Amino acid sequence: MQLRNKTPKRRVKAKLREDRKEAVKPNDIWAMDFVHDQLATGRKIRILTVVDTFSRYVPVLDARFNYKGEDVVATLDRICRKTGYPKTIRVDNGSEFVSRDMDLWAYQRGVTLDFSRPGKPTDNAYIEAFNSKLRSECLNAHWFMGLEDTAEKLEAWRRDYNEERPHSAIGNNVPAALMKSPDASSPSV
Repeated sequence: MQLRNKTPKRRVKAKLREDRKEAVKPNDIWAMDFVHDQLATGRKIRILTVVDTFSRYVPVLDARFNYKGEDVVATLDRICRKTGYPKTIRVDNGSEFVSRDMDLWAYQRGVTLDFSRPGKPTDNAYIEAFNSKLRSECLNAHWFMGLEDTAEKLEAWRRDYNEERPHSAIGNNVPAALMKSPDASSPSV
């Protein structure tokens, strides 16, 4: 019996990613993602979380009922005016982050968007660890009655996280102290 030999399918060689560099100063690399929760009424909310990977500083926690690419851009513009623009932002492949608005914003400001590989949350480990802390220390500890109530509680937690709590990963300093260092491009906090 003779069987026809099948020619093997050509497989594309896996493209190696460039090694990711660690942040060496504030506003070098930011990580960004969304966290989902709900109000006491059951209505779902989304919270945009942003973390500076060098200083662990959190410039914003912004809660809304829904987010589009243009909303992310508006929030980033608002916080970048205060803290300065990052060189790179690490994001996942969510529709808000791959939008034209976000791409145009990044191009105009010279910001590189570093997308994680699909199904690999470890590519954006800083934001995943932060989101876990946010969920356990703030979201699971409070009932949110409305967006205003959510914004107040998130802001109080963010200020405590940035200005009061020392972090062992950054030498038992508070993130706000590292943002005020001479290396910071925009020291206003």
